[in-house]
Amino acid sequence: MHQTMQVIIAGTGKLANELLHSMKVDSSAKLASWENKSNEEAKSIVVHAGSGRELEAIASYCASTQSTLIELATGSKAESMPIAFPIVLCPNTNILMLKFMAMLEQCGKMFSGYDINITESHQTSKTSVPGTAVNIAQSLGKSIGDIQSVRDASIQRSQLEIPEPDLERHAFHQVIIHEGKCSVKLETRVYGEAPYAEGVSQIVAAASSHKLEGRLYSVMEFVKNGWL
Repeated sequence: MHQTMQVIIAGTGKLANELLHSMKVDSSAKLASWENKSNEEAKSIVVHAGSGRELEAIASYCASTQSTLIELATGSKAESMPIAFPIVLCPNTNILMLKFMAMLEQCGKMFSGYDINITESHQTSKTSVPGTAVNIAQSLGKSIGDIQSVRDASIQRSQLEIPEPDLERHAFHQVIIHEGKCSVKLETRVYGEAPYAEGVSQIVAAASSHKLEGRLYSVMEFVKNGWL
């Protein structure tokens, strides 16, 4: 009997709930939460958008079913666990942002030696490491300590010009490269929840339509392969 592929969302926070309600999956697939997944030992795609408490159980499930784990958390234990199934690490899930990051990764070395300022801003509730900003900094030869993080709503509103309705959910990244009186500014803005659900949907579709090996993948590899 043909088994319907499951796309399983693991996590109980805001992002996990958004994915469960907003993600689009192939008509032949079933979207389910980790708690409500089918008990059938069928190959699935598990999207981990949680704190990590369930990661050991998720890894065991993926290993036994040869399912793919899409890891959305930055600095997750998934990065160092024994690999017996495909793991896709996603510092960001907005596809336009990923392509911007891929561009910096490829060309960042061209700006070695210049004065570079990196600023990131997210909603005040975000306390985790800003994975996208870290990726941008590394591409430009900078360290985490070089990143200026903004969580003050008054600064976000007045200096960064984040719209009032988006203060509670936004991702802002700015790179300014200086040389004397010349400067170049690169700036990205993501508002609201939709871009993330749309991006995860595309990443899931790419993972399900390509034969993945039992190893770590960066989602940037998907971008470079033209899968996204």
